[in-house]
Amino acid sequence: MTVISIAQLRAEAETMTASLGEGEPLDALGVALVTLAVTASVTALERAGIKRAIAQAFDAGATIAQVQEILALSSGLGVHTLMVTAAPVLDAAAARGLIDAAQPLDAERQSLWDRYVGNDPFWKGVTEELPGFLEAMLRLSPDIFVGFFDYCAIPWRSGTVRARIKELAALACDVTPSHRFRPGFRVHLKNAIALGIGRRAILQALDIAAAVPEHRGTE
Repeated sequence: MTVISIAQLRAEAETMTASLGEGEPLDALGVALVTLAVTASVTALERAGIKRAIAQAFDAGATIAQVQEILALSSGLGVHTLMVTAAPVLDAAAARGLIDAAQPLDAERQSLWDRYVGNDPFWKGVTEELPGFLEAMLRLSPDIFVGFFDYCAIPWRSGTVRARIKELAALACDVTPSHRFRPGFRVHLKNAIALGIGRRAILQALDIAAAVPEHRGTE
């Protein structure tokens, strides 16, 4: 089994951002929202830390809408289950003759693909890191496919938090000590770079994530 360490992800981020300018650090609100995201993520869920992070966010000037938007973003880590399992489930089902994974998508599924995926560069980037999972999920269950997209869209549709902070929060959630989800880490790191976020803020988000304790259980 491959073990992905925090140090490895940090080294990869430093390599991928080596040519970037230092840029501005996160301001107090940005630090508070990234801290809230990682503390409240399913990979941490420590109640006392969550209370401190909520207080820090409000003290830094966050609105209720911004707090909820960041929590919705953080809660999206649950979809990583679908990302990792869709292709193996499809392969196992096909091997048992339960589904024909080679046949063209039917009209309903093709319509859903065109509507939700199409030529969107974000999902192209995701599938580069997790090849085949979107099509596998669609073939297995159109309902889950639609639900996946609708839920993931919530924090991006509301738009009370700047995109740069949400990308850094998502990046940080993916590298917390109890998660270390490299595919998502790479997607959000590339997105942060494309948004013009400087090296200093990116590495600052990684430091915030690294400081989160491993999940020890929730009262």
